[in-house]
Amino acid sequence: MPSRPKPLHNTRFEAIGTAWQIDTPLPLAPTLEAAIHERIDAFDLTYSRFRDDSLVARIATTAGTYPFPDDAALLFDLYRRLYEATDGAMSPLVGASLDRLGYDRVYSLRPNGAAITAPSWDDSIAWDGSALTTVRPVSVDVGAAGKGYLVDIVGSMLADAAVAEFIVDASGDIRHRGGDPIRVALEHPLDPTKAIGVVNLGDGAICASASNRRSWGNGLHHVLDATTGLPTRGVIATWAMASTALEADGLATALFFADPGRLANKFEFAYVRMHSTGRVEFSPHLDGEIFT
Repeated sequence: MPSRPKPLHNTRFEAIGTAWQIDTPLPLAPTLEAAIHERIDAFDLTYSRFRDDSLVARIATTAGTYPFPDDAALLFDLYRRLYEATDGAMSPLVGASLDRLGYDRVYSLRPNGAAITAPSWDDSIAWDGSALTTVRPVSVDVGAAGKGYLVDIVGSMLADAAVAEFIVDASGDIRHRGGDPIRVALEHPLDPTKAIGVVNLGDGAICASASNRRSWGNGLHHVLDATTGLPTRGVIATWAMASTALEADGLATALFFADPGRLANKFEFAYVRMHSTGRVEFSPHLDGEIFT
């Protein structure tokens, strides 16, 4: 949760199944607020695995070539880079196993089959920068980076409207611009009343991922290793700070699978991650304090 150093106007709403808050020095113009809601709805209509009328719902039923909106290029390009950096463990093709384990379209949280390995990117899909071609129906899930990207999109809309200072917070995926740095507490994944540390965030983004956030059943949660189709076990919480929420969100997920040093060879970011043993790792250049 970020600390807000001075009085701000708060715009709160629910979207894509989570709570949002936009902090700005002045109230948002009604036309801008309406445009933000319209843009979020359009994003959801493309990428939501939880609605029957989305683009990814059609991709899950029929093979073919599917044009995507212009903004999809950055999202799929990041996924490809992280797919390679994690040896295929982070993939947009984990949707089928999520469905089987109960994180399905109706949010049943009741397993209806065994976990399955995600199909290989190169053997099942091709991305040409504007369209996705599939050789068979595939369940696309961009939840590992999509919310962060949507935070960026909303932030860009604010900047284009000459809003010089803002905090966009989509339940922990945070983009900050202008003014003094904000302090963000890192929630303990095993006790939400506690924090394991605090970081300072200037112009940029921080995103978090934790296996306790969407968990159910016997050890089931939403962070799946695409190479097995099973929930991860060794790492239980991650935080990544980067220039964009897209990268921060994607890297927060990739930290469940890849050594931070390997990711640092390809991305500029800071991180904190907590293992199931309680051990905490963090960047040597982290601007903040870790308590444990």
